[in-house]
Amino acid sequence: MGLTKQYLRYVPAGNANIIVSPRCNVAFVTLENQEGRFVAAAACEHVYIWDLRLGEKKICVTRLAASPNKRHIAVGYADGTVKIFDLTTGENVSVFVGHKSEITALAYDTLGHRLATGSKDTDIIIWDVVAETGICRLTGHKGVITKLAFMREHNIIISSSKDTFVKFWDLDTEHNFKTLVGHRSEVWSFILVKDDQYLITGCNDKELRVWKITILDNKNIELDAAVSALDLDEENEESMEMDVDMKYPIRCKKIGGILRAGGGRVTSLEVDSTGKILGCHGAGNSIELFHLLPDDIVKNRFTKRLKKERHQAQQEENNTEELPNAPALRDEIKRLPIVQILGKPRGFDLIMGKGNELRICVGDNNNSIELYSLHTEEKKPEVKRLRSITAHGHRTDVRAICFSSDNLAFATVSGDSVKLWNRPTLACLRTVQCGYALAVTFVPGDRHLIVGLKDGKMLIIDIASGDILEEVPAHSKELWSVTLFPDLKGVASGGGDQTVKFWNFELIQDSDNQIKAKVLSVLHARTLKLEESVLCVRISPNNRFVAVSLLDSTIKIFFLDTFKFFVSLYGHKLPALCMDISSDSTLIATGSADRNIKIWGLDFGDCHKSIFAHDDSVTGLSFVPGTHYFFSSGKDGKIKQWDADIFRKIVTLHGHAGESWNCCISPNGVFVASCGSDKVVRLYEKTNEPLVLQDEAEDEREQQENELVTGETTTVLGQKQQTLPSRKTVNSEKATIKVLQQRLADMKKTLQRELKIPSSCIYILLIYQAELILECLEVSKQYEAELSTAVSDDKAPSLPLLMQAYNCTSTEDFLLETFKRVRASELEETLLLLPYSAASDILQRLPNLLKRDYHVELLVRLALCLIQAYHGPIIANQNLLPTLESVKKLAVEKISTLRDTIGFNLHGMMYTQRILEEREGIKFFRDATKSKEHKNKIRRNKEKAVKRAIMNL
Repeated sequence: MGLTKQYLRYVPAGNANIIVSPRCNVAFVTLENQEGRFVAAAACEHVYIWDLRLGEKKICVTRLAASPNKRHIAVGYADGTVKIFDLTTGENVSVFVGHKSEITALAYDTLGHRLATGSKDTDIIIWDVVAETGICRLTGHKGVITKLAFMREHNIIISSSKDTFVKFWDLDTEHNFKTLVGHRSEVWSFILVKDDQYLITGCNDKELRVWKITILDNKNIELDAAVSALDLDEENEESMEMDVDMKYPIRCKKIGGILRAGGGRVTSLEVDSTGKILGCHGAGNSIELFHLLPDDIVKNRFTKRLKKERHQAQQEENNTEELPNAPALRDEIKRLPIVQILGKPRGFDLIMGKGNELRICVGDNNNSIELYSLHTEEKKPEVKRLRSITAHGHRTDVRAICFSSDNLAFATVSGDSVKLWNRPTLACLRTVQCGYALAVTFVPGDRHLIVGLKDGKMLIIDIASGDILEEVPAHSKELWSVTLFPDLKGVASGGGDQTVKFWNFELIQDSDNQIKAKVLSVLHARTLKLEESVLCVRISPNNRFVAVSLLDSTIKIFFLDTFKFFVSLYGHKLPALCMDISSDSTLIATGSADRNIKIWGLDFGDCHKSIFAHDDSVTGLSFVPGTHYFFSSGKDGKIKQWDADIFRKIVTLHGHAGESWNCCISPNGVFVASCGSDKVVRLYEKTNEPLVLQDEAEDEREQQENELVTGETTTVLGQKQQTLPSRKTVNSEKATIKVLQQRLADMKKTLQRELKIPSSCIYILLIYQAELILECLEVSKQYEAELSTAVSDDKAPSLPLLMQAYNCTSTEDFLLETFKRVRASELEETLLLLPYSAASDILQRLPNLLKRDYHVELLVRLALCLIQAYHGPIIANQNLLPTLESVKKLAVEKISTLRDTIGFNLHGMMYTQRILEEREGIKFFRDATKSKEHKNKIRRNKEKAVKRAIMNL
């Protein structure tokens, strides 16, 4: 039986209006070899790179982290996924999936080879960025991870959490060896400054706590000594804690605190790349800056303070206080001027430029980015606001949206302005400042806009000049709705003053201009008075009826020519916030705050169907021109398409992160636009891809089951399977899904989310790489069989076409080339899709491949993954045991040889470096810097010793 109806799929066509998301931070990045000019900002599910000089967007989240070279950026998403993008090409380099909830912290190590991620699931995962695999999972915190940081010179990572603890983790042993318990509330952020000498933490109070980190060298601690130092007596608890603390490789002691000027909790702490400028912001609209001074300036400040205190002590003979013999915290930290922000900052980043110019980039909660400058070396530094990016979006939520008649532009209104957008490029063409706008529509000809304001005024805006031609006092209260007449000769407006007014377009002489050209105006024609406030007004396309939604939860329909009452539509439990009439004037659909959509017939006013449409209030509804399909938007953030003839949902589109306030359809029905509280205007475009309702419903059911079932496991290699908690239902308790099925479901969701492919092609793409490997094995077997049956070398069979395409002359090369084309992060999942017979065949071919000393790392990893996936059947097969022994022996031998080769090359280059240094008389690379720092340290120690001796004398 053929399809009775063919639906076409709508796909995302771009986002507009969003500049920076208030849920995420901002980070400076390097592009075109320019530092401090480009900044990365999260924009819902995208990342935008903004040019702060030109105010332009270069490319397209909960957390951002730039790599040390500022050329890659790691992006954490709300679903626990982490992606790394190349900023030069904009391509997705790698994807890491290991967390089950929102990413809250990201941190690169010094070289940028490892990435640490923290999440709301309280786990920390260390990823190998080069190999695209997980290294380890660190568990121990009981609250959300708030910040992560690698130490520069030691293989240690520090983490903070809402459980009030700061933990030190040794990545060599993958365990927590020290915990700071001196905080009474959540630790929201921390930073390492001055070459990891100080740790500064921020909590709910106004104090920034400063901890001194000391590295204990040559401390060989034996287990017996550590056990003997323990004392279970409660009286000696404090002494026991200090004795045990002495045995850690790192000692961390609180040396003081910094009082902030602002109130409330610390939102974030940031430090520049030099580690000398500290920035802090809380709940207010200011950013506080602190300068950690160099050692020579600290010495001078301490000397002056010591001299002053000695002079005061001489004047006060009874003063018995001892003078300090070492610099205090106030000698090392200098307050810089406070940066006042126009909005409330949600994230910021610092960078030190030429001439000690500090640049502060701030992402505000009002959808704007600001850049400030400060010269730190000046005696009285002043904060200068260099530039801001504000023209690309509204400052407040977009409340209404409409398309032009030629489908090439659309207009949006918010609480502060009206903006006109180019639909193909999504660029902002015009901005007009106004009051709080609630409704908007284009005037025929697309040269003017009619805008309804919250104070009841109606604005007539000239699009070409961006001027407000006239302010018409249309209503005494809110103007909730504006709609065009079907004959395009006027508009109707409905307001909170219980009236619907009808206006005709008129061209009048402009009294202000000397030119005799006429300008557009509106002339009040008629008024329809009602008993309740008007929320929405629509006129039927046949110019016969006017429908009015009232605050008493009813929709009243009147004849347009005489205002005679026709019928009242009642059935909603709460007021209808939106409605629309189909193009043939036979159906009217209403969306209410009771979360239901009702479809009525305009012939008798009967209710055809009531649909529970959204999880929250229905805020927008619009019919597709020429059809009985309509789109609806709700406060649950979803955009849904419905068929009013069969009363079924067609598809749910990717919606907003918060509430969705409105949606509209272009006149040709190809484009759908929606706006929401996340300040994003989302555009969808109709494609030629057919859509089957049964497939869509099945995909939604599978997605819900995958979200509810128990037994989800970690994807970090080398870790035991860890069962994570989830919601329990009857279906989830009955489910016994194996690891392979879970991996397939995860891969299916990833492919469907990233590639936007139809559901019918999901499984074909899932097993694509596995089929390549199976095809390789089959072709290799056939070719080897042909070779064995060949009579002589002269009559050897020709190479298969696949082997010729890969430029391979043997089956071993062919198999290796096939595995080289599998991404490192997907190798384990691909091998899980292979049958056991294929895994056995690959294992039997590994010894010959390992003997060739080519791609040893890949082959050893392949062997480990196969044995881990098929451990039980492999060890039960007696025929494979000799092969396993051979693989084990060859793997250890080849890896040892590879390690020795790398070590030999490394020391050979170091020897060459020493020969060149002796010959040229210069120092290469970091040795020169380290030597100079060592000499400076010796010189400073000598100066301190001389000074201490003089002070003692």
